[in-house]
Amino acid sequence: MNNIDIYTKTYCPFCKRAKALLDAKGVSYRELEVSTDQALQQQMRERSGRRTVPQIFINNHHIGGSDDLIDANNSGLLDELLGQQTSLNA
Repeated sequence: MNNIDIYTKTYCPFCKRAKALLDAKGVSYRELEVSTDQALQQQMRERSGRRTVPQIFINNHHIGGSDDLIDANNSGLLDELLGQQTSLNA
């Protein structure tokens, strides 16, 4: 079972895009909404070294933001991290 954390803001289109990709992969994740939670924002900055959302972690490995997640998917790294076979339909 993968442990996936994604720091988001409700109005962020990049967050929605990242979540849609994870949903398409059929994996569950813990969404950490940082819009109104200063402590979670600080936690995100400390874990990632970044201030922007989304910030995605898979099994405590920092993936980065939405573009980084898509790049990981395109390169096959995402499937590797998730322990999945690369889909023939991808």
